[in-house]
Amino acid sequence: MTAVPPRMTLPTQLVLRALLEDPGAERYGLEIGDTAGLPSGTIHPILARLERLGWVESRWEDVDPSEAGRPARRYYRLTTDGIELARDGLARAYRPRTRLTRPQPGTT
Repeated sequence: MTAVPPRMTLPTQLVLRALLEDPGAERYGLEIGDTAGLPSGTIHPILARLERLGWVESRWEDVDPSEAGRPARRYYRLTTDGIELARDGLARAYRPRTRLTRPQPGTT
């Protein structure tokens, strides 16, 4: 696993939050996308990046597409380290911005 965390873009945060809803469960891409509210073309590159970093592992479903009436699904799940790293990464990503207020004319 690499020490470089992923960029915590809003889509990355949404994917991680979807996976953290049930950290031990395997979920397929469309299901993650529906939960995160993101299209397939957005979530799959994020999942691939998280997998390269060791945060996520995946496997192809063992199914006969002609019997199932659909293509095989690729299932994803957070690794043990990925659960901790995702929680930590999300905690660090959320930083409320403090507003700097300017003195109003006549109040100084």
